[in-house]
Amino acid sequence: MSWMISLDMIAPLARGAAVLGTGGGGDPYIGSLLAEQALREHGPVTAISLEEVPDDALALTVSMMGAPTVMVEKLPSLEELVAPVRALEKHLGRKMTHVACAEVGGVNSTIPIAAAAVLGLPLIDADGMGRAFPELQMLLPTLYGITASPLAISDEKGNTAVLETANNLWTERIARVACVEMGCSVMVAGFAMDGRQARASMVPGSLGHCLSIGTGIEEARAAKTDPVAVVLDLIGGLEIFAGKVVDVERGTTKGFARGNARIEDADSTLRLSFQNEHLIAQTGARVLATTPDLIMVLDHESGEPITTESLRYGQRVRVLSAPSDPRWHSPEALAMVGPGYFGYDMPSHRFDGVPEPVS
Repeated sequence: MSWMISLDMIAPLARGAAVLGTGGGGDPYIGSLLAEQALREHGPVTAISLEEVPDDALALTVSMMGAPTVMVEKLPSLEELVAPVRALEKHLGRKMTHVACAEVGGVNSTIPIAAAAVLGLPLIDADGMGRAFPELQMLLPTLYGITASPLAISDEKGNTAVLETANNLWTERIARVACVEMGCSVMVAGFAMDGRQARASMVPGSLGHCLSIGTGIEEARAAKTDPVAVVLDLIGGLEIFAGKVVDVERGTTKGFARGNARIEDADSTLRLSFQNEHLIAQTGARVLATTPDLIMVLDHESGEPITTESLRYGQRVRVLSAPSDPRWHSPEALAMVGPGYFGYDMPSHRFDGVPEPVS
């Protein structure tokens, strides 16, 4: 079923996406600015369900790639936003028919809205992750044999390139090097899909889910009830810790924001490890949750999602966990997005702290 994305929806949608972005996906405010500008200039965007995408469609993901800490200081223009799409259309010899979201997190939930507005195309109410992940190949479509390349990449200087690669991991590796050289923040378009491929591989209803979460937070604040409780109900999650941020260690390396944060309550300390997104939550030797399930940090009172680049000493926060799309728990998916891939010598733990069964 189709629905219209209007200007007044951008703020709550971006807020909900920042929750699902697990600390990453880029600053939602940056994406909101672009989406609002595009909607003011070009009008509302039609969001359609996966079931409405024709079999012969050409859907492309449009997203921002790079370190979230850099994205805050390097806002792209609407021209830069559509440059990789134009390059890819020329390369493929065909016009795209639908815009798709690579991830439903932070900036990359609203960048596609801006692209759809500028291009005058419908936006699919779905995404490739159901959350945010730091690397380009970490989409469910990868598990379905859908290739990221040809992938177009562009920067604010006017540089544009189209990559043809051996597989999606090589797309990530080559594009990441280009991204670093292009200033650690670029626009990309890729993962060409028809309607059948999109329906099989994407997570349905993602944008509508973001809007529900963001609206729920706003309504809870207005009613002076607990917005975090509303979020927990909507995501089917758990509150795994609450306390004060006492230390944050982060740096931008190889195009990623990497680091750790410590949060203390009266009795214990929670350690969060992140690479753009939160990957591990543990107290001492006890692992509370790991990737691929969702780990989110919200302001203690307002329920405002806090990204990894905006974590600061002294913030009072509540840490939540929630289940990811079940497909992320297959052996093939865990090899791509589980703790081991990121260099942690531990099995994946579900959002409720239960270790992943060994296959």
